[in-house]
Amino acid sequence: METILVIGGTGNIGYPLIEELNNKGKVNIIAGARNVEKYKKKLAHFNRVEVRAFDFLDASTYESCLQDVDRLFFVRPPELSTPKDDMFPFLEKVQLLKVKQVVFISLIGVEKNPMTPHNKIEKKITALNLPYTFIRPSFFMQNLNTTHQQDIRENRDLFVPAGDSLTSFIDTRDIAAVAAVCLLEEKYIGQKIEITGAKAISYHQAADIMSEVLGVTISYSKPSLWKFRKAMLQRGMPKNFVNVMVMLYFITQLGNAKKVTQSVEQILNRAPISFVQYVEDNKEQFL
Repeated sequence: METILVIGGTGNIGYPLIEELNNKGKVNIIAGARNVEKYKKKLAHFNRVEVRAFDFLDASTYESCLQDVDRLFFVRPPELSTPKDDMFPFLEKVQLLKVKQVVFISLIGVEKNPMTPHNKIEKKITALNLPYTFIRPSFFMQNLNTTHQQDIRENRDLFVPAGDSLTSFIDTRDIAAVAAVCLLEEKYIGQKIEITGAKAISYHQAADIMSEVLGVTISYSKPSLWKFRKAMLQRGMPKNFVNVMVMLYFITQLGNAKKVTQSVEQILNRAPISFVQYVEDNKEQFL
């Protein structure tokens, strides 16, 4: 039986991925975590998960965490924005240990955006000749109940610098489901898969949908990139993280987030989770 290492196993993608893999019962699962005891408590109800110490910034954790691992799944932690220092040493160790597949959650349109950390990570994985699957999702719906939750809960506002552009939002549960299939089926090795929701909507439309589902008025104030950046920095968010967000929203304003693909339906044999369903399922996090 193969062993899959999931880094970020309690996150918006990693947790549902572990759930998917655990339910399928075809593999052993390892969750890599900085805080092992905390992770063990969160994942205790899964019967096929082992938790091992792991930290991208601590090379001493690499080999023990990767021991006997066949396949690797990871997402770039938002706070790590300099891949050469934060990610490359780990990927070089992955190469040395001859892992059979690396599934990396990248970014749709990443090939056109050389300044993004995702682009640099993809290039490094390719340069190391690692057997890869790049999953390139559009914007996560769950960004709204994490990064942007404060403004929605406190100000009833989508404080997002996306202009009037369209975004093909995708639920992270769909990203996890696609990743599970890619980790279990050899045919996806070497593929770059762009995944999106079923349609692209504006943030004006997103605010209207949220207003209807939540029963309260949610506005879309459409801040400038400069105003957004200033506000995020004032809240104490790390500068590098804020700069990456601003870059991604600038790309959105240029119209690069509106692409819609059928990849989710083709891989999962069902429609993607809708934005309406996402808001329904996360009501308590917005009110």
